[in-house]
Order: sequence, then structure tokens, then C-alpha cells
Amino acid sequence: MAESAVTSGLRYKDKVTIVTGGSKGIGKGCVEVFVRNGSKVVFCARGEVEGREVEKQMNSMGPGEATFVRCDMSSEEDIKRLINVTVEKYGRIDCLINNAGIHPPHKPIDDFSSDDLRSLMNINLVSYFSASKYALPHLRKTEGNIINDSSLVAQIGQMGAVTYVATKGAINSMTRALAVDEAKYNVRVNSFSPGNVWTPLWDDAAKTTNDYDSAVQGGKDCQLLGRFGTIEECGLVCLFLAADATFCTGIDIPVSGGAELNYGNKNMRGKENPFS
Repeated sequence: MAESAVTSGLRYKDKVTIVTGGSKGIGKGCVEVFVRNGSKVVFCARGEVEGREVEKQMNSMGPGEATFVRCDMSSEEDIKRLINVTVEKYGRIDCLINNAGIHPPHKPIDDFSSDDLRSLMNINLVSYFSASKYALPHLRKTEGNIINDSSLVAQIGQMGAVTYVATKGAINSMTRALAVDEAKYNVRVNSFSPGNVWTPLWDDAAKTTNDYDSAVQGGKDCQLLGRFGTIEECGLVCLFLAADATFCTGIDIPVSGGAELNYGNKNMRGKENPFS
């Protein structure tokens, strides 16, 4: 008799997971955690070389496996192909982790155009909608789940990021609405909201400031726990939502080190954008 997931200690053994934007940052953390727990993971990104390298790393690690698919998440046809490749290879989908997205440079609304917002919505929000739409016929068969990567700033706002915050707030609302619709199929839809998690995106943002070390320390100081979160910690939250939180749908889990708690020096009068 095959060893069960419980006795083997693999919490998502042989389940099929899709991770968008899985070659770096939080997406990569999700790929690694799920592969480590026995899942068959199909992940996508735009960069072929980076994606193939992560695929190689994950398959050498096991005990699950990883398959890279090149995909531009702004292309609906690419998203359809991602879903189709997964089903053709494994015959099922158990979990979709919508993660791919970008954060534009910080600036006031005066310097954003309407087209900037439309373009960002297409990448950060419409891609989540499309991936969910095309994965759901398969998730309904397995009574699977969707996990959306949102952001703490959807709840607390962020300086110089009105377009980004808008996309993340929409993700939270879409998560709840989809949870209502899909409950009749026993498909759960949840989200998680990272605060300051150390990723290449955060590193790049800090490099745009006049004082990299000060920016990094400032990022750490935003959390009650006094540090950045890790991509592995985000992956573990997703694993909890996928494998353990079977009576949770329509919820959002902050992964923020307590950044939203307590008072702080928030006087914005006369303050310049630290990322300008």
C-alpha cells in the first residue's frame, strides 16, 4: 500500500499546483515549499533561463516535482496554455496560486497616467481573473482551491503607490466574491497579504533610494518583529491554506510581522516620497 501523505509527512503529496510568477520572490518560495511537500508544481514566468534553472533546482531537491512553462501573464492565450499544459501533463489541478505581478516606481497620482493604471490592472488583477476562470473547471472536479497573493497595502495604503494599491484592493474583493460563487462546488478561495518580505522586488526598490542601507533598515523597522519576512514563510502560509485550512474560504491572512499594529510616526505633512 502506498504511504499516505500523513504518515510520510508530506502535506500536499501528489496534489497538482500551479504557481504564477514562480521563478523568483514569493512565487519561488511557494514552488519550493510545495515541491518539498510532495506536490507536482507547474510554475510560470516570462524569463526562460531563470525558469529552467529553478525547475532544475526543484527537481534535484524533490520529493515532489516542478515543471516550468514560459508565460506572459498579460496574455490570455498564454494563461490558457498554462492551464492546458498542466491538465495534459497531470490530468488535474488541485491548487492555483495567483502570484505574478509588478510594483511600479513610487510617485504621486499626478505622474501616473490612466493608461499606467490600465496596464497594471491587466498584469496584477486581470491575470488573476483569467487564470482562475480557466482553472476553475478543473478545480471544481477536485474540490480544490485558489490562493491569491495580495498585499498588506490593500488594507493600510502606501505612499506613492495609488495604482498598485488599487490592484491589490481589487484582488481582496475578487477573492471574497469568488469564494461565494464557488462554495457550491466546495472550491475554496483565499488570499494572503505580505508586508515587507525580502524579495528581488524589494531589493530593486531600495537600490533606487539615496541610501540603500537606510532603506533596508527602514523596511525592517516597519514590523513589530523587526525583520523582513521570507519567501519560505509566504510559501508555508500558502501550504496551510491549501492543505490544512479546509474550513476557511474568503479569508485573507496578513503575512506582515505585525506591521499594521500599534501607533507610529505617520505625520505626512511636508514629507517627501522616500523613493523619489
